[in-house]
Amino acid sequence: MRLLLVEDDDHVAAALSAILARHGFTVTHARNGEEALQAVLPAAHGERPSYGVILLDLGLPDQDGYQVCGRIRKLTTTPVIMVTARADVRSRIHGLNLGADDYVVKPYDTGELLARIHAVSRRTSSGEDGAGAAEGNTLRLGQVTIELPTRRVSVDGDAVPLTRKEFDLLALLAQRPGVVFRREQIISEVWRTSWEGTGRTLEVHVASLRSKLRMPALIETVRGVGYRLVTPAA
Repeated sequence: MRLLLVEDDDHVAAALSAILARHGFTVTHARNGEEALQAVLPAAHGERPSYGVILLDLGLPDQDGYQVCGRIRKLTTTPVIMVTARADVRSRIHGLNLGADDYVVKPYDTGELLARIHAVSRRTSSGEDGAGAAEGNTLRLGQVTIELPTRRVSVDGDAVPLTRKEFDLLALLAQRPGVVFRREQIISEVWRTSWEGTGRTLEVHVASLRSKLRMPALIETVRGVGYRLVTPAA
């Protein structure tokens, strides 16, 4: 995913860009509001691939971040997450009313920020393909069928009752079969928290899924990295 980071502090931007890059993002850094608008403008006219998410700091040197958000929203529907030290409710409401999709207060947990990025990205992508929504919301992997809107899972037509987190974990892996998901990424997206102290919980849920689906080889452990879903034979 291409991500636009609007942040005037180069040290903060460098550290955050490194973290985002490790999680698979391609980051473009804009140091002020004008650079941000110039970065968005070509994409708005289809001259380059659009950004998946825009992280927008409000304390910019050339213009107020709220103003930048309003101008960005006139150019593109790309999700905007405001990242700022302004924690009061009035500021949050004002940002959301201007078209921001989410609002993260500094200092923030990196895991939470990553989860929010993925969350707004999923909400946007799920609404883009209206014609194929019904089919796109059902994942079929061999004998396994996953219905995302109804949160139902079946194997060879037989329903398999899963807990909320078990379903979220399976759906995450199933959307990109064969791709290795790092443990930190899974914890961030499914549990909305950081890795520390949650590793054992992930292992338990993987074991439970293997047992309930009666397919021990479905979720493969990639030692030292994470897990991936192995597409079962039809």
